Amino acid sequence: MKERRLVSLPNLKEAAKGRGLESSVRYEKVNLKPTSFLASWGQGKTFCIKTYGCQANVRDSEIIRSMLLALGMKEQDDFLGANFILFNTCAVRENAENHLYGELGRAKKQFDKDNETIIAICGCVMQEEFAVKHILKHFPFVSLIFGTNNLVEFYPLLQDCIQNDQFIVDVRSNSDLVPEGLPEDKTGRASSITAFVNIMYGCDKFCTYCIVPYTRGKERSRKMEDIIAEVKCLKEQGYKQVTLLGQNVDAYGKDFGDEYAFATLLEEVAKTGIPRVRFVTPYPSDFRTQVFDVMAKYDNIMPYMHLPVQSGSNSVLKRMNRRYTREQYLEIVHELKKRLPDVFLSTDIIVGFPNETEEEFQDTLSLVKEVGYDSAFTFIFSPRPGTPAARMKDEMSDEIKHKHFDQLKALIDELSTKRAETYPGKVVEVLFEKVSDKDSTRVSGYDRHNKLVHVKGDASLIGQIRKVRITESHTYSLIGELLDE
Repeated sequence: MKERRLVSLPNLKEAAKGRGLESSVRYEKVNLKPTSFLASWGQGKTFCIKTYGCQANVRDSEIIRSMLLALGMKEQDDFLGANFILFNTCAVRENAENHLYGELGRAKKQFDKDNETIIAICGCVMQEEFAVKHILKHFPFVSLIFGTNNLVEFYPLLQDCIQNDQFIVDVRSNSDLVPEGLPEDKTGRASSITAFVNIMYGCDKFCTYCIVPYTRGKERSRKMEDIIAEVKCLKEQGYKQVTLLGQNVDAYGKDFGDEYAFATLLEEVAKTGIPRVRFVTPYPSDFRTQVFDVMAKYDNIMPYMHLPVQSGSNSVLKRMNRRYTREQYLEIVHELKKRLPDVFLSTDIIVGFPNETEEEFQDTLSLVKEVGYDSAFTFIFSPRPGTPAARMKDEMSDEIKHKHFDQLKALIDELSTKRAETYPGKVVEVLFEKVSDKDSTRVSGYDRHNKLVHVKGDASLIGQIRKVRITESHTYSLIGELLDE
């Protein structure tokens, strides 16, 4: 068994400290150039990355992929035969964490065949002390653990692990770093057509059910000029769409003292002329109507928004520590639709929050009907250790929770189906991204409202924005035919 070196273990209490605006933020140009040792070690070797969770994790994996490719390594889809295996983990839902432990069991088979295989874990789960201790106890074949706050130290950690043949754990509980110099080009990115662009990191909201403020640190914004430079770089490389990324994008710039900064940034990104601009994820009470005005002004900002509500009940929202009421949320939706009448909305909703009553659940159903969401991500409450909600006494039965979940899903499906049924005969613009997973004779992409569209075609369509007449609708996808241009 390798010697264990615990450089730093995560601590949720420590992660919650120093979260005010008075705390410092460091802007640092990082050096991600590999040493000659790593460059020599990586030649001819292979790696496999498994990513779980949100878009932030996807972007983190892209950065690590770029760093591994720079070592001369090649990527493969499966663990078998890989010299380096990385799990980028998600702590938001319990099933994602449990899935990690199952996958580690599979990865052990590769380690048993070649005990020089390096198995590493990063991401949000590794920001939880109890999870790290579980790994230390049950998975001794893991070689390296690092967190979301020391991603840029991946090279020295990897080299230390290899040279000293140690099991290294280095997970920083808090971070004030805003790194620049991360890979911006196509190298390592999951797509050559659409790209995520970080505009800020962390979260200061501390919703009672959410582990993210502890795992990703305080809110800290990138400088606008660095973001615009990255978007321009992507446009020059032929990217057709950028998605501005943050835990609470509409809080962008508040650490600069500018509560209207996101509207300004969104406009500057639109002015670059990149064909499509999207953003995730906003927090309702941080919105300023100036953002809606910018969306209405620029045709390359897509008329779609993911606006998490979590519950339609004021009492539940209060227990969740969501910083808005049902009425305030509906007013935001009203202002948005007034400026963009054709906007499509999706949301997140949690069912079965501790002691949710029938009346509180009915409040959620009525809000869903009033807003008329086009789609929604729905979840049954999953307590995350270390959060206030995990300590709440809950008298609600699993049977009722699942019953409410099924009712909510049926309503969302009904609303989505009705919206989809308005599509046949319409002409929409679709950005084609890939050959269909289910039918190799079809190509798939998304329209301006983020609806999935399939047409007959081949890979030559990928990367093109084409007009499509919709011929057939399904609840969450559409079938169409290309129009000649």
